[in-house]
Amino acid sequence: MSGRVKRKAALAAGEARAAAVASDAGLCALCGRMLGRRVEWHHVVPKSEGGRETVPVHPICHRTIHALVSNADLARHFADLETLRAREDMARYLRWIANKPPDFHAPTRKMHG
Repeated sequence: MSGRVKRKAALAAGEARAAAVASDAGLCALCGRMLGRRVEWHHVVPKSEGGRETVPVHPICHRTIHALVSNADLARHFADLETLRAREDMARYLRWIANKPPDFHAPTRKMHG
């Protein structure tokens, strides 16, 4: 197993533990709000990049992740949710969504190239 794969595996294991806690508490792994009627499962490292571990997220949070960051960049640079949350555009989204109800829905525009 190469160093890159080991690092991804370690990050995924940590995310899996965090996801279990979030899922048990009924919280979105990205924004931390209570989950609503619809829950989607986000591959922290995209499946196309070899990821297996998933975390529960709101549909709007899931769409926003993929609108802001490509799968390659998710695997390369944002394989943990803390790093993803620290992105300026994601931090702006998280501030905006913070007080919305669990089943809030709005159109999501694709932002990455």
